[in-house]
Amino acid sequence: IQLPASKSISNRALILNALAQGTTPPCNLSDCDDTLVMIKALDGNNETIDIMAAGTAMRFLTAYLSTTPGTHILTGTERMQQRPIQILVNALRELGAEIDYVNNEGFPPLRIKGAELKGNEITLKGNVSSQYISALLMIGPALKDGLTLHLSGEIISRPYINLTLQLMKDFGGQASWLSESSIEVSPKPYIPVSFMVESDWSAASYWYQIVALSKEAEVTLPGLFKDSYQGDSQVAGIFRSLGVETIYKDKAVILKKNGKSVERLDYDFINQPDLAQTFVVTCALLNIPFRFSGLQSLKIKETDRMAALITEMRKLGYILHETDGSVLSWEGERCTTEEHPAIDTYEDHRMAMAFAPTCLALPEILINNPQVVSKSYPRYWEDLRQAGFIIKEV
Repeated sequence: IQLPASKSISNRALILNALAQGTTPPCNLSDCDDTLVMIKALDGNNETIDIMAAGTAMRFLTAYLSTTPGTHILTGTERMQQRPIQILVNALRELGAEIDYVNNEGFPPLRIKGAELKGNEITLKGNVSSQYISALLMIGPALKDGLTLHLSGEIISRPYINLTLQLMKDFGGQASWLSESSIEVSPKPYIPVSFMVESDWSAASYWYQIVALSKEAEVTLPGLFKDSYQGDSQVAGIFRSLGVETIYKDKAVILKKNGKSVERLDYDFINQPDLAQTFVVTCALLNIPFRFSGLQSLKIKETDRMAALITEMRKLGYILHETDGSVLSWEGERCTTEEHPAIDTYEDHRMAMAFAPTCLALPEILINNPQVVSKSYPRYWEDLRQAGFIIKEV
C-alpha cells in the first residue's frame, strides 16, 4: 500500500519554503485537502483565502500572513469558524501583528495585515495546540530579533514541536530548546532547499488496525522510516501490544500479526492525539479494556472527538466513559448493538478511517459521508479495495 505523504510535514515544508522564498516546491507533497488548500493559498494573490476545514492551514497561515505584505481575509467552513484561534492571535498581536476578527471575537474569519513584527519574546501555556506553537516558531527567523518562546505548565504534543524544529533546521533556520520549557529561534533567514516528504505514519495506523483485527495478515508500507521525524511513528510500538509486529526494511515497513496481545491497554496519548480514535476502536473490538489519557486536544479537532467516539461506539454496543475532559476508558461494558449501525463522521476524516475496519469484526458497517477522508488520505477507499475489502455506495 502506497500511503499518502505526511500531511504534517507537507504543510510545514510549504510554509518554510515560502518563507525561504523558494521557487521549487517540496517533492512528494501530500495530495490531501489540507495540503491542497495550503498550496492554493501560497500560490494565489486572492484577498480572501478560504481554507475550508483545514485547521493546520488556518493556524500556520495566520502566522505566515502576519509577516507577509498585503491584507487578507482568512476564513473556512462553518465548523472552522467555531474553532478557537484567540490564543494564537493574542500571541501574534504581542509580537506586533495587525489581526482583526471579522465576525465573532476569538474565532475565524480573520482580517490580517502583513507587517514587520518587532516583538521577540512570548509565553504560552504548554497545553495549547502544538499547531499554535509551530506557527509561531516557523515565523521566528523572519522577526528582526528572532523569537524566544516560553511554554508554561504541561507541554502536550512535544513530538510535533520537535518535528517543526527539525524541519526549520532542514531549511537553514537556527532553533533549539534552551531548557525543558523554552525555545530560542535566531533571526537567521531560511534558505531554499530540495526537500522530499516521507509517507504518513498517521495513515499507517489504519493498516496496523486492519492487521490487528484480521485473523491473518501481512501489509507492506513503502516510504516509512524507523528514525522518522513524525511523532505518530510510535504507532508501531503501541500496536506491538495488540499483536502486530513491525519489520523495518530499507525505506519500508512490513506489518505482521504475531498474536500476542495484552489483556489491558493503558496509554497516555498526550504526544500522539491523532492515534486515539484508531486505538479506541481497535481495543474495544479486540475486547481489550483500556484507559487512554492525554486526550484534551481532541475536543478542539475537526469535531469533539471524545463525544463522537462515545456516541458512535455505543452504536456498536460499547459503553465508553469520559473523565476530566482528557480521559476515555472502557472496562468491558456492553449495550445492545444497533441492527444496521451507520457511523456518522462529523466532517472528521479520522472517524471514517478508524471505523471502516470494524467490518472485520462485524458483518458490515455503514460509513456516512465517506468523502471526508480526502482531508488527509484521499485514496483510502481505493486502497481498501486493493486489499480485498468490498465497498458499495448505498
